[in-house]
Amino acid sequence: MTRSTRQRERMRETDETEEQEGVRACPECESDNLVKDSDRGELICEDCGLVVEEEQIDPGPEWRAFNHQERQEKSRVGAPTTQTMHDKGLTTTIDWKDKDAYGRSISSKKRSQMHRLRKWQERIRTKDAGERNLQFALSEIDRMASALGVPRSVREVASVIYRRALREDLIRGRSIEGVATSALYAACRKEGIPRSLEEISEVSRVERKEIGRTYRYISQELGLEMRPVDPKKYVPRFCSELELSEEVQTKANEIIEKTAEEGLLSGKSPTGYAAAAIYAASLLCNEKKTQREVADVAQVTEVTIRNRYQEQIEAMGIHG
Repeated sequence: MTRSTRQRERMRETDETEEQEGVRACPECESDNLVKDSDRGELICEDCGLVVEEEQIDPGPEWRAFNHQERQEKSRVGAPTTQTMHDKGLTTTIDWKDKDAYGRSISSKKRSQMHRLRKWQERIRTKDAGERNLQFALSEIDRMASALGVPRSVREVASVIYRRALREDLIRGRSIEGVATSALYAACRKEGIPRSLEEISEVSRVERKEIGRTYRYISQELGLEMRPVDPKKYVPRFCSELELSEEVQTKANEIIEKTAEEGLLSGKSPTGYAAAAIYAASLLCNEKKTQREVADVAQVTEVTIRNRYQEQIEAMGIHG
């Protein structure tokens, strides 16, 4: 191809791109003040009044709605796609109820037919071992997220992390449950809704040690760049479970802030640190809770609370 031919090709491609992008300026007065008249389907220049384009296609719906209820009734789109299902929710689902559109029970012959259809529907939803792996993992993430009571956004993020791990072939040599649990733990930290490894391992089918090891591996391989967990994020939940007042919660946050500034938090478990601050705050606010009660809620040992408590009150200049 000669140089002049390449130039002509490039110019033609530029012209086609401009045509696809649409008119940007009025050809009469070169103004870019163009407005769309949706009633007439025209593009008009506001400065000179030239009709630049006509018979434009309206991509919107052919119906009109004046409130939310009308819009919901007339809308014909389905549920949004979701990462929490292996097929992103795009396949058909057959209802488990053996009833027709009017709510009447169907005959035994039809019931048998529907049972066969459901069975085949489940079989064809997964085409290979990779999809079956993904389907099982995402159902595990959904089960554990429900048990932990975390919001929908965490499930979506966990599903995306697991899909990335599967795509990068990080599952090989590891259990599906282990990687799924690690993805959920990472998603909780990403979304600022921390759950400790002890809480995660309680709802999981794998050991705490395996979860921690798999989480570190996945985090490093996928470059998740996790920030250290702030102990203050545990305070509201722990105080709520211990039925402590807002005053105790505020005091505990104050203790964490002041002692963290002095470097006491470095290398310490955030759950144990938060538990010790809550214990100290409950004593200062005359709402005493025993170390055993606080330890049970935070899922740490009483020894941890005693050690962190001593460090914190010394740093605060309080004599217990």
